[in-house]
Amino acid sequence: MMIRRRARSAIALGATALAAALTLTACGDGGGARSADGKLNVVASFYPMEFLASTIGGEHVKVTGLTAAGVEPHDLELTAKQVGRVQKADAIVYLKGLQPTVDKAVADSHAKYRIDATAAAPLEDHHLPEDHAEGDGHDHHDEAAGDPHIWLDPTRYAAVARSVGDGFARADPAHAADYRRNTDELVGRLTTLDQEFKDGLKDTKTRTFVTSHAAFGYLAEAYGLTQVAINGVDPESEPTPARLADVQKAAKENGATTIFFETLVSPKLAETVAKDLGLRTAVLDPLEGVKDPAKDDYLTVMRQNLANLQTALGADATAGPGSTATPTS
Repeated sequence: MMIRRRARSAIALGATALAAALTLTACGDGGGARSADGKLNVVASFYPMEFLASTIGGEHVKVTGLTAAGVEPHDLELTAKQVGRVQKADAIVYLKGLQPTVDKAVADSHAKYRIDATAAAPLEDHHLPEDHAEGDGHDHHDEAAGDPHIWLDPTRYAAVARSVGDGFARADPAHAADYRRNTDELVGRLTTLDQEFKDGLKDTKTRTFVTSHAAFGYLAEAYGLTQVAINGVDPESEPTPARLADVQKAAKENGATTIFFETLVSPKLAETVAKDLGLRTAVLDPLEGVKDPAKDDYLTVMRQNLANLQTALGADATAGPGSTATPTS
């Protein structure tokens, strides 16, 4: 089944939008306890939120990530220790609707500053029709919440970065100037990344890409592409025979060369479909986590995604920094 691109939503980054984007909920009078070194005690739900918190907070924050490196975040179950950390945090950076166990811990916490990414970048519905079917039983997301993968559009991610910076400045006014400077620097890097995607995907032989997981709806919207997904928004759902037939038809009709799989989920299904169609496989990383944060971060992985998309779509070899991508098989 094909998810066709929609008109790109306008994401306002002005002061008025930021004020509306930041959810600051006071629970009781205490709030969290600062770490022993006086740093702002921040809990981040999974990698994209942790990257923002660490980059914007810098030396003034102590960030605890709830989802370990290399772990698929969708089905995270918090330990009692992690729940305790959420309850004692000064600030929480999370994406409501992605991880129900995190949402519950946040609702029960005493944190005064709860920064919900979806307030800065509202979600859209990129579910496949089968995901909404009665009795489907596969999709683990709150369908009313929509597709959570907003960070795969650098512009939407920049809007979330602004809300995080504003939240930290309110939580720790003494270092507000540093938080705002770090935010501005990160938004500048995200703006550059956005332009690299625009330039690198401007001239391609096909505008359609096939992926094992419907995580790339926002990216497709942003750059005028069409995503054809084997699975729905939930990476662990099972495709129906009808969906597989639709994927094969769409791949042939649109000149697809590659079936993309991701790093945190088994590639077997993508490999099977690729073999049936005589196509290559390559990684398109939804960046729900990184296996080795010491080697890679959001920006490096997104640029590798661009390189792999350029190769798969037959982009102009002179277009953008990702023109030398090599597929995995």
